Amino acid sequence: MRFAGLVEYDGTDFSGWARQPGRRTVEETLSRALSTILRQPVRLTAAGRTDAGVHARGQVVSFDAETGLSPSLIAYKTSAVLPEDVALRRCVRVPEGFDARRDAVSRSYEYRIVNSSTRSPLERRYAVHVPAVLDRGLLAEAASLVRGTHDFRAFTPAKTYHVRFERLISESRWEERGGVLTYRITADAFMYNMVRSLVGTMLEVARGRRSLRDFGRLLEGAERSEAGPTAPARGLTLVGVEYDEDPWERSDDG
Repeated sequence: MRFAGLVEYDGTDFSGWARQPGRRTVEETLSRALSTILRQPVRLTAAGRTDAGVHARGQVVSFDAETGLSPSLIAYKTSAVLPEDVALRRCVRVPEGFDARRDAVSRSYEYRIVNSSTRSPLERRYAVHVPAVLDRGLLAEAASLVRGTHDFRAFTPAKTYHVRFERLISESRWEERGGVLTYRITADAFMYNMVRSLVGTMLEVARGRRSLRDFGRLLEGAERSEAGPTAPARGLTLVGVEYDEDPWERSDDG
């Protein structure tokens, strides 16, 4: 039987999603808990491999298991044995061919910034404090340039396993609420450090250190050294993954 799971985690104390020898990772922690509950080895496929310090409230995984437990009971029991910073929020049965990574048609992230002269203790784990004055209009214009299909090689490390650098961006916008600036972006796929590098470079534009014209040029396939810094991981959250057929609607999680 194949299952899909909706996973939420605070990435602060994890070395990212992917299993690494000697490191605490979300994949290792979750697969170990599932293996304990299901009394069999469980191998996970994730929609996105988040970096160290990055959070998720919409990570999706798929896995196979032979069990008499209902999907909802799997989620409940697994979350009960997991540490406080990760939970299997939902679990559903899905068709045998479902693959959380391969079948994803888009992924969405948010990056949060406290743009104030004083920091916010309550936001310290999930947003980055930027005390500098930021031009909201320039931020909005920079975000609008990101929409569409572009070559994003300037926004991923020069030494990379990626061979295709074009990505289709369907959503790219900034909004402000309650003193927090949030960048929302949705794409068919993302490259390593892509969102954080985009944010770091857009902040340069908003501070008057880089022109919009120069930012637009970077979207045509410039070198990584020409773009801005990579923003800190703690501000980034994977918020959702979309599929042609929504696994949460088409399946019984009883």
